[in-house]
Amino acid sequence: MLHNDPIAALTPEVVAWRHHIHSNPELGFNEHETARFVTEKLRSFGFDEVHEGIGGTGVVGILRSGTGTRAIGLRAELDALPVVERTGLPYASRNEGVMHACGHDGHTAMLLGAARLLSQSRAFDGTVYFIFQPAEENEGGSMRMIEDGVFKRFPVEAMYAVHNWPGVRLGTIAARVGPQMAAVDNFELTFEGLGAHAAMPQLGDDPILAAGAFVQAVQRIVSRSVDPQTALVVSLTQIHGGNVGNIVPGKVWLQGTCRFFEPGHSDHCEKLIGEIARGIAAAHSLKTTLDYRKGYPPLINTAHATARAVKAAAATVGRDNVSTEFSPSLGCEDFAFMIREAGGCYVWIGAGDVGPGEGLHADRYVFNDEIVPTVMRYYVNLVEQTLAVS
Repeated sequence: MLHNDPIAALTPEVVAWRHHIHSNPELGFNEHETARFVTEKLRSFGFDEVHEGIGGTGVVGILRSGTGTRAIGLRAELDALPVVERTGLPYASRNEGVMHACGHDGHTAMLLGAARLLSQSRAFDGTVYFIFQPAEENEGGSMRMIEDGVFKRFPVEAMYAVHNWPGVRLGTIAARVGPQMAAVDNFELTFEGLGAHAAMPQLGDDPILAAGAFVQAVQRIVSRSVDPQTALVVSLTQIHGGNVGNIVPGKVWLQGTCRFFEPGHSDHCEKLIGEIARGIAAAHSLKTTLDYRKGYPPLINTAHATARAVKAAAATVGRDNVSTEFSPSLGCEDFAFMIREAGGCYVWIGAGDVGPGEGLHADRYVFNDEIVPTVMRYYVNLVEQTLAVS
């Protein structure tokens, strides 16, 4: 630790902010108190401008220094998840059924910490936009901000964001050029016919039998329709049908998701899922409906921005602790929309090992506060290096 290190001195306060946000989680597009907390902090730091209500509950703080015309954006997420918390922490969620089970509380607090440090030093030449977005989890809050004109009002040369990453060694930072997170599409499917008494199935149809056939047959998309060296996942996540033990239902509903990096796999999955469902429905004398929804695109880090991120990461944790060669994740991230629009880089911050039920989106997940000073230092280095004073 450096003597008189402002980052070390600020860390306990940032951790306290994180715990406050964690105790008061809000779901996507309803982050009113969280957005108010962010807004009040930014104004107290003496920001040049603070704009509210962008894309719903989004907040953008503007910090200028010097005479430079260049600008970059830093982004954090405001929303929590519909999860019942079971951590037993003294600062656990006070909102039953809602939990910061992904670390967005930490991401927001750390970006606020960097905002305070940079507002005090102003050791850069240009403009930094601090973007706090709503609804990263499933609802596409970043796209809502884009549609609301965030980059027309606040143009940037690149966007940057971090995500704590359990399972990656503590003290390391990972960023790669190209895809780092997958695209995601979701679908809902029904098989429908006539119900019947379980003892007299010949008097009706059997959508449960059809659903079982579909669960097996749909995996041919992965195993037999694409290059096996190409990443593609098709997962069935819900099946519902029937509510009485002696009646074969007339309808079964299924839900699933597709994950991939190749954009063309979206149309490919939609086409084959429909064909397989229709073929099985015909074989069982059933009707079928498919609602296929295209979701987040793949998150693809751009080369120039990633080079800057890696340089800042090396200044933060040492080059030997920066990873650029690793397998991307088949998880998804709606920061992909912002990078697609403006270019940028998304990095993983190693959060160390986790146990069962303690990973991202789990009800016993605990954000590792040890990464707080690392992320603040990374952001400060990134801004001061990218918008260096000449």
